Amino acid sequence: MEIFHKSYFYINKKLIFETLKNLFGEMKQFYKSKSLLRLSFLFVLLFSVITVVTSCKKDDDDEFQDHVVQFEVKTTTGGVIKTIVTQVGTNKNDIFDPVGTTWKSDEFFVNSSQAQLNLDANAVLPETDSELTINLWIDGEIVRTDKKTGKGELVASIDYSFLEL
Repeated sequence: MEIFHKSYFYINKKLIFETLKNLFGEMKQFYKSKSLLRLSFLFVLLFSVITVVTSCKKDDDDEFQDHVVQFEVKTTTGGVIKTIVTQVGTNKNDIFDPVGTTWKSDEFFVNSSQAQLNLDANAVLPETDSELTINLWIDGEIVRTDKKTGKGELVASIDYSFLEL
């Protein structure tokens, strides 16, 4: 029985060593492929982080800014301005019967996050060649103008948005 036991152990020993040798060879290949997989994952993660950081940096450059805004309404001689309506965001202001043929608002700051700027005016004009002109000034430049020509009651309107659509 001892002889049988030794030969049995010897066969198993040989099978065990060959199996282990094969297993270590396969593990080595798996480890190499796993390292490649880890490296690929690390590269993708690093690329994602860099992309997020650079995109956030671009957002910082596009922050909202303050702008100097002024509204202006003019008529030719003999014209009478009846009503002026200004609106910045949700704040509306009505002005009835201002004195003179020219009206200008005070300069004020508006953040570009405001969705809308509106200026509406109506006036009674005496002649067919009389003019009602309204202007929107932003940072010292006229960005929008509406001019109406004619006799009687005329209405001019400007709408402006800082936000790109």
